[in-house]
Amino acid sequence: MADLCTPTFEDLATRLGFTCAEAGGPVEFRSPTALENWTLPVLEFTIVLGAVLALVYAILRLRRHGDPTNLVVWFGATAFLFVIEPPIYFPDAFGTEEYLGTMFAHNLFSVEFLWGRLPLYIVAIYPFMATIAFEIVRMLGVFKRYGVIVGAASVGFVHHAFYEIFDHLGPQLRWWEWTLDNKVNLPFFDSVPLPSVVVFAALWPMSLALCAQFFVGRHVDAGRHFSGLQLLWRTVVIGLSASVGVFVLPLPATVFGAGSDTVRGVLYAAELVALSAVAIWAMATQWSRMRSGTSTIPPYSNDFVRWYAIAYLAVFALLWATALPDWFDAVDGVTVGGDPVGSLWYTAGCFAVAILSVAATFTVPRPAPDSASTAASGEPAAV
Repeated sequence: MADLCTPTFEDLATRLGFTCAEAGGPVEFRSPTALENWTLPVLEFTIVLGAVLALVYAILRLRRHGDPTNLVVWFGATAFLFVIEPPIYFPDAFGTEEYLGTMFAHNLFSVEFLWGRLPLYIVAIYPFMATIAFEIVRMLGVFKRYGVIVGAASVGFVHHAFYEIFDHLGPQLRWWEWTLDNKVNLPFFDSVPLPSVVVFAALWPMSLALCAQFFVGRHVDAGRHFSGLQLLWRTVVIGLSASVGVFVLPLPATVFGAGSDTVRGVLYAAELVALSAVAIWAMATQWSRMRSGTSTIPPYSNDFVRWYAIAYLAVFALLWATALPDWFDAVDGVTVGGDPVGSLWYTAGCFAVAILSVAATFTVPRPAPDSASTAASGEPAAV
C-alpha cells in the first residue's frame, strides 16, 4: 500500500511519530506499552470494552425481550462506518482525492486495520456512542412521545455532547492529526474542524437514529416481530440510508457556504443550534412529564448505558485533568510540544449536557420486574 501513502498522509504520520513503512498490513498488532503515550491504550480499552458490552446487551435484549432495536443500532452504525471511512482513508483509490483529499491521520494503536488507517477503537466508537445516545433518549421516552424526527434530533444532541468531550482532546494527546489546509476541514473551531463538530458529532447519529427508529424501532414499539432475514436487510438499508442522510442534512452549509468559510461556519453552527433547541425542549419536557407522573409512556430501562456512560465520563474527566497543565501553558492554541488544543469552555458545556442527560435517566420511573415484557420465544424477561 506504499503507493497509497500520499505526501499529506506521510507528513501527518511523521508529526504523530510514525511512517507509512511502520503502518503495514491489513491487520496489525502492537504492544500497548509501545504506543505514543499512556492515554492511547486507556482510550482504546474504554471504547472497545464499551462497544463489546453494548453488543452483548443488544443480543440479550433480543433474546429475552424479542427487541432487536439495540442490535440494529449497533450493526447499523458499523455498516455506516464501512461506507463512510474507506473513501476518507484512501481518497486516491476511491476517486475522492479532488474533493476530500487527506483529511486526517490516526496515530498507531494496539490493533490497527487497513495499513495504519483504521484503529480498532474507531470501529468500536461508532456503535458504542450511538448506543449510549440512542438509549438515553429512549429511556426518557422521547421517541414515543414526540416521534421519529424529534427523537433522532435528541440522539444527535446527546451524541454530540459525548463525542465533543473526546473530539476536543484528541489532537492535543496525539490520538490523530488534522490536515489544517484541507478545504473540507474548514473552518476550524480551535483544534477541531467545525464540520466534525456538527456533521460527525451530531448529524450522523441523528441520521442513524432516524433510520433505525423508522425501519425497526417504531415497529417494535407497536408490537411487531421481525425474522432474521428481515432484520438483516433492514440493517443494511439503515447503514446506507444513514450515509445518505449525512450528505443531505448538512446541505444548507455545504451548498450556500461553498464560497466562504465564514458563511459555511455560520450555517453549520445554525444547524447545530436548531437541533440542540429542539432536543433540549423535547428531552426536558418529557423528563418533567415522567418525573411528575403525567406521562403515559411505558417506562424503559437500560442499566448498562446508565453506568457505562458514567464510566466513560469519569475516564475522560481523568484524561482532561492530566491534559490541563499543557492546555494552560499553550501559546496561541499550541502546547510546548507543538500539539493543538481544543476548546475548554465548549468541552465543559458538553460535560454538563452529558452529565445532566445521564442523571435524568436515574430519576425517571423504571419498569417493574413483574411487568417486563417476555420474548416472543416465551423466554422469561430479564429483571
